[in-house]
Amino acid sequence: MKLLIKNGLVIDPVNGIKEQRDVLIEEGKIVELLAQDESRLKSLPQSEVIDAKGCWVVPGLIDMHVHLREPGEEYKETVASGAAAAVAGGVTAVACMANTRPVNDSASITDYILERAAAAGKARVHPVGAVTRGQGGEGLAELGELRDHGCVAVSDDGHPIMNPELMRRALEYCRGLAIPVLAHCEQKELSAGGSMHEGAVSTELGLAGIPAAAEEVMVARDLILAEMTGGRLHVQHASTAGSVRLIREAKARGVAVTAETCPHYFTLTDADVRGYNTNFKMNPPLRSRADQEALLYALADGTIDAIASDHAPHSLVEKQVEFDQAANGIVGLETLLPLSLELVRKEIIYPEQWVRLVSVNPARILALPAGSLSPGAVADLSVIDPEYEWTIEPAQFFSKGRNTPFAGRKVKGKAMTVIVGGKVVTP
Repeated sequence: MKLLIKNGLVIDPVNGIKEQRDVLIEEGKIVELLAQDESRLKSLPQSEVIDAKGCWVVPGLIDMHVHLREPGEEYKETVASGAAAAVAGGVTAVACMANTRPVNDSASITDYILERAAAAGKARVHPVGAVTRGQGGEGLAELGELRDHGCVAVSDDGHPIMNPELMRRALEYCRGLAIPVLAHCEQKELSAGGSMHEGAVSTELGLAGIPAAAEEVMVARDLILAEMTGGRLHVQHASTAGSVRLIREAKARGVAVTAETCPHYFTLTDADVRGYNTNFKMNPPLRSRADQEALLYALADGTIDAIASDHAPHSLVEKQVEFDQAANGIVGLETLLPLSLELVRKEIIYPEQWVRLVSVNPARILALPAGSLSPGAVADLSVIDPEYEWTIEPAQFFSKGRNTPFAGRKVKGKAMTVIVGGKVVTP
């Protein structure tokens, strides 16, 4: 049986398409993008039909920075619950970080994650292996073995690699393995003890601050090492104007660097921490209005390549404590789509740019066979109603996590149908 998506606005930047087309799918692949011609459609073999009137039909969203917590912290999230949350958010594929318990630094853990993802049968799950053994920062993990068993990148996310020699070797090895190093850029001596952005608001609230320089010093170091080694560096959760400037300058020099930011950094600022709500605590912290404006400009001009959620579920135990004692992180898989679409609504970016940021570029960075609607491509698609209005209610999340700063926020944009491998999937 064929699957036909009718009456939608197809947005496929890879092929330069933004027009009304019908998408024909068979055997898990995109067969053809058809002009909306009723006489032609009548001649097609019998098909299951999805009416996408009023909707965008786009390559499936790819969230390249999530924490699924399994193995080891299944009370926070599992591969299955995270994959269901992804589908609920219009995300057809995720890249899950290595800071599980035990850490994903071996083939056996990678295999386990892939087995759990296959059993769930929801969004695709692409493991990211650890750079160092146990994310301890003292010796490289078996990077080749991790790549061979399905890891699409390596990262010690949550634990900056403080030793520059180790980071150099990781970039060199991964250059030969043709995978990127995803870098959590944080100078621990500068950030130690801090719980929010260092500035006027932190002084007002009496909270120890984390200066922007704590991120920027490490971004600068890693850019220098990437330029030296020729390795592929991806800067995770960029949050400051200084980081943006350094990345922009490095790209102009031809350094093989890409970067992501997250919806909370271009939607919220450190001023939102007033009230001491721990759902506004993350690492890097929410920054200043000036940093936010720099991020918005970087998204518009292409300096930042991707928008990722940094989905980090925690239980109430970790969040319902004093602000400086609370765990860092928020959930984001189910809010990535509407929050990032606000950039289109505010005319900061065009719809085509949005698709690049949430699908095309993550696929390119991670070398995934996704991100386009080309004939013959794997049929991973999201059918999105950009005008669908709803209120973010954490109690309705498919994720186990409820730790979001966006509870009660009215948003627009929702995935009405999600297709993975040519099949309609539901949370």
